[in-house]
Parts: sequence; structure tokens; C-alpha cells
Amino acid sequence: MRKSARIPSRRGAGELESEVLAALWGAERPLTTADVQHAVDRELAYNTVQTILSRLYEKGLVSRAAEGRRHLYRPNKGAEELAAEQMQALLRRGPNRQSVLQRFATSLSEEDAEALRAMLKLRRRRR
Repeated sequence: MRKSARIPSRRGAGELESEVLAALWGAERPLTTADVQHAVDRELAYNTVQTILSRLYEKGLVSRAAEGRRHLYRPNKGAEELAAEQMQALLRRGPNRQSVLQRFATSLSEEDAEALRAMLKLRRRRR
């Protein structure tokens, strides 16, 4: 019997960008491409990580500073800020904003729904 070769699973669209951003968010300092490669997946090709970082830079999600022949990368926004912006973008694209909000709200866990109610109550008080 022949052993079957292990085929590595491929990441979904945007998943690698998310993993790279998570590595940058979790770092206490700006990271090099090699640092990100090590944090995400040592077996991932260096050039792949470099390409992802370049794409994130072009999208304005990370900044980079030259240090000799290499670049140091850091995120421009925190995870929470980026998630909120993405949620707003999805709401703007939807044909029925009210329906999207209703489906979102009804899908929340009780704990998340309570947190959202508290934040909305606080927002009302500040107005």
C-alpha cells in the first residue's frame, strides 16, 4: 500500500491577510517580513508574506518604514476600528439597511445583545 501524500489546505480569500494583520496587531513592535512569516506560518513562502504585506500597504491598512534593506510593518488601525469600518461598508452596500441590521441584531448572543443595548443607551445619554 502506498502512503497518501498530505496536501496542505489552502486558505480562503482574505484569510491570509487577516492572519498577517492579526500577527501585526499582536506584536509589541513593528515587524519585518521574516517576523510576520514566523508568526503566521514558518512554512509559508517568504515571497507570499511579502506580497500580502505589500497588498495591505497599498490598501492603507499597514504602514512601513525602511530599515536598511528591509521594511518594518505596523498596522494603521486596530482590529476593532477596522472591523467597525468593514461593518459600516457592508451596511452601505446592502439594498435594505434596516433588514441587515435586524438580521444582525437577532443573530447576536444574549450577552452581545445586552452589550449592544448598553452601548446604545450610553450613546443616547451623551447626545
